[in-house]
Amino acid sequence: MADIKYEIKETIGSLSESSKGWKKELNLISWNDKEPKYDLRDWDSEHKKMGKGVTLSFEELKKLKEILNQMKL
Repeated sequence: MADIKYEIKETIGSLSESSKGWKKELNLISWNDKEPKYDLRDWDSEHKKMGKGVTLSFEELKKLKEILNQMKL
C-alpha cells in the first residue's frame, strides 16, 4: 500500500478526546500535495496515526454549516 502524504496546514478545533488520548479534530489538510481541504477525523496525540474521517471542500463545509444552523438543538 502506498504511503499517504499529508500536511496539517491549520488546526481549527477539537471536538472530543477519547480515554486513549485520541482527539477528533477539524483541520485544514493538504493530502498528497494537493489543495488543502477541511478534514474531520480522530488523531493520536502526535498526529502520526489517524482514524477514518471525512474530507470536505470549502463549499461543502459552507453547506454543512447551513444545515447545522437549521437544526433545532
